[in-house]
Amino acid sequence: MLGGPDATAAAPAFRANGFVVDVLTDRAAAELIAADAAGVRYTLVHVGPDDGEAEGSYARAHHRVSEGEVAALAEKLRPRERPLVTCLAFAYKNGLPEDATWLVDVRFLDNPYWVPGLRPLTGRDRAVTEFVLSQPAADQLLDRLEATLRWAIPLYQRDELTIAFGCTGGRHRSVVVAEEMSRRLSRLDGIEVEFTARDL
Repeated sequence: MLGGPDATAAAPAFRANGFVVDVLTDRAAAELIAADAAGVRYTLVHVGPDDGEAEGSYARAHHRVSEGEVAALAEKLRPRERPLVTCLAFAYKNGLPEDATWLVDVRFLDNPYWVPGLRPLTGRDRAVTEFVLSQPAADQLLDRLEATLRWAIPLYQRDELTIAFGCTGGRHRSVVVAEEMSRRLSRLDGIEVEFTARDL
């Protein structure tokens, strides 16, 4: 569903990406309440500034974008043959990722930043990877989280999930753990897996 003052202009970009699009009228709140009561599953995108409607599309949107951001969002949300699971590394100091399905704080692991020879490196470097993965707590986290995700991922009725791994600077621990989890999950059938490091 599309709502907001620029929703009509946004509809073609979503239709071009395979979406069935309902553009909400001026009575968006009533339409949303009715859809919820009927058990209709939808993704709600509010396009444009806040229209000030209480319980309307801005207040209840899954995504809020400007008209210029519509094409990129439509491509990102497009239906897929297989769900995409993204293992994302990020820095808490730069804020939480908006689209995280799961949030995993790895700041309890020993930090390579405090090891002089590792500080200038990143989690993509072998020495940092070995330092992080040699910690028993990292191994236990990965094993337990992998088991939980193997159970949970098939239960989601979504085309895209983001497992976000955070540490202080987003350069060492989160990168190692996110990349290792993406490697492990890539062995699962029926999904696509990607790794990304937001703050590198």
